[in-house]
Amino acid sequence: MNTDKGDRTIHILDPATVNKIAAGEVVERPASVVKELVENAIDAGAQTIRIDVLSSKALITGIRVIDNGRGMSPCDALLAFTPHATSKITGIEDLDAIRTLGFRGEALASIAAVSRVTLCTKLHKSGAVSGTRVVVEAGEIKEQGETGTPEGTNILVQNLFFNTPARKKFQKTLGTELAHITGIIEGLALAHPEISVFLNHNGRGVITTEQSSRLLDTIARLFGSTIAQDLVPVEYCNPIVSVSGYISRPAVFRKNANRILISINGRYVSSPPVNAAIIQGYGTLLSKERFPVVFLFLEIDPALVDVNVHPAKKQVRLGPEREICTAVRQAISGALLKSDLIPAAQVPDHPFSPGQSGHRDTRASYDFEPGRADGVSEPALKPTHAGIITTDRQLRQSELPTGILPDASIVPEMDVIGQFGGIYILTSTRSGDLILVDQHAAHERIMYELVSAKRESARRSQELIAPILLHRSARDSAVLRELLPSLAEEGFEIEDFGKDTFLVRAVPVVLGTLEQADLINEIVDDLSREETPRSVSNRERITRIIACHSAIKAGTACTQEQCRRLLQQLRLTHNPFSCPHGRPTMVRFTREQLDAMFKRT
Repeated sequence: MNTDKGDRTIHILDPATVNKIAAGEVVERPASVVKELVENAIDAGAQTIRIDVLSSKALITGIRVIDNGRGMSPCDALLAFTPHATSKITGIEDLDAIRTLGFRGEALASIAAVSRVTLCTKLHKSGAVSGTRVVVEAGEIKEQGETGTPEGTNILVQNLFFNTPARKKFQKTLGTELAHITGIIEGLALAHPEISVFLNHNGRGVITTEQSSRLLDTIARLFGSTIAQDLVPVEYCNPIVSVSGYISRPAVFRKNANRILISINGRYVSSPPVNAAIIQGYGTLLSKERFPVVFLFLEIDPALVDVNVHPAKKQVRLGPEREICTAVRQAISGALLKSDLIPAAQVPDHPFSPGQSGHRDTRASYDFEPGRADGVSEPALKPTHAGIITTDRQLRQSELPTGILPDASIVPEMDVIGQFGGIYILTSTRSGDLILVDQHAAHERIMYELVSAKRESARRSQELIAPILLHRSARDSAVLRELLPSLAEEGFEIEDFGKDTFLVRAVPVVLGTLEQADLINEIVDDLSREETPRSVSNRERITRIIACHSAIKAGTACTQEQCRRLLQQLRLTHNPFSCPHGRPTMVRFTREQLDAMFKRT
C-alpha cells in the first residue's frame, strides 16, 4: 500500500479542532450555555440557582450560573473540563437508565473550547476552608488554585465564540438571544418547581421562582395568575406512562405552539409526537391554527426513553411511541371533558363614554318593524309555519341517546329567556348566570356526535325515493371520485355516472328524507375546498361537513319550546362546549361581570 503523504486526502483532526466541532453541536448560542450549566446545577442537587446574563453594546458578554449544590473537589474541578468526563454514568449499561439531565461529559469541555470559563467551587460538607478556582480558555487550563467561595459551584463564561467567528456572526439580536434564554429557564423551572430559580439581565430581575410543592405556584410566578386560574388539571396513569400537569381551557389559546411545554422524566424537551397527541386530545374544542397553553409532565421508564438522539439533548426518542401518545391524548381529552369549559364573557377594560363611536349599528342585518315611540326599530324575527316544521324535523333527527343522564351533564340547566336575531338563545341558570348559546354551533355539535355514533350502526344509509343527479366541474369531479370510498363509509351511496355526472341513491340517516340536490352540492363544495395546514382525515372532514349542513342555520327563528329541546339535546352530548370546528357553543356572563359592565360594583 502506498502511504506517501502526498496521496492522502483523509487525515485525523487535531484535538483543538475536534473540541470546536463538538462545541458547535452542543453550544449553538448563549442559551445553550445556560441550559447546560443549569442542568448540571440541577443534577448536583441545587435548591437555589441564580443565572446572571451580562450584555454590552447589544451583545451578550457574560453568563454566570451560581448554585448551592454538591460542589466539586479540586481533582474533579480539573477533570470536569476533560472531554467525555462525567459523574453521571460509568459505562454503556448506564445509558439504559439515565435519570440525570446531562451525561455525555461534553458540556463544560465544549463551552470552554469556545470561551473563557472561570470555575469556583467547594465540595458540600467537605470541611475545607477554601474552594477551588480553575480558569480555562479555548480548552487550555490557564489558572488553577485555591479561592474563598461558598459551598456549591459558581461558573462564569465570557468571550463566547471568540475563537469561532463564523458561529459568533450568526448570533441574533440581543432581544432574540435573551428570549431563547428566558424560554430555557421557564422550561427548566417548570420541570423542577422544587428549586428556586433567579434569572437576571444586567442586574435586573427577569424570572423569579420560589421552591414550591405546587406546580401551579410556579406557573403563576412565570406566566401570571390569570393564566394559572384558567387551567385544567391533568392526572392520568397506565403501566407505561404517568401524565400530569395543567392545560388551558379552549378559550385560552395561542397562535403558535410556544406555550406547549413538555417535561419527560424531569427533562424539558421538544417532542413533535407528544405535541401532536396534545392537539388531538383537544379534538374539536380548538379551531384551526389555535394552540393551547400546556404544562405537561411525563414519567416513563428510562429504558423506554432514548435521550441520546440530539447533541444538545433537545429531543428524545420514545420506545413505545404510539402507546405513550395514545395515553397523552386520552389524558388531555379526559381532563377537558370533566371540566366546565363554558368561556366567560370579557369585561371591557374601559367604560363607554358619550361621544365615543364604538357601537355598531346592526339594524341593516335584519328586517324591522317601525313604530316604536323612541324611533328605534326592533328586529321582527318570528317563526314561520314552514320554519317551525323544518326545525322540528331537524330536532327529531338529532334526538341523541348518548347514555348521559340529565343530572350527570356538566352543563347547568338553563331556562330560555328568548332568542336574539335568530342566532343566539338567551338563557339563565339557577346560579344567576346569563348564558348565550349559538344555536347553529350547538346543533352542529349535536349532529356531529350523532353522525359519529351512527358509524357503528347497522343502518347508516337512507335510500332516496328518487335518485339525485349531480353535475360537477371537472375539478370537483376528480375530488369527488377520490372521496367516494370515504363518503360510502358515512352512508352516502353515490355512483360515478360518467362525464362529470354522479347519481346519489342514498344519504346518511341523519339527513332524513332528502329529496333535493342543494345539500349534496353544498357538501361537495366544502369537500372541494383547499385543506388547512392542520389537516384531518377525509372521514373526519365529511363528518364535520354533514354536521354543519344538517344543523339548524343561524338566522332561523325558533319557538321557545324548540329552543328548550335544542338546549336539552346539547346537555346530553359528550362535548357540549364547542362545535366541530372549535367555535364555542355558549358564553357565560356572571352576575359580577354584568355588574362590572354597568359599573354597579
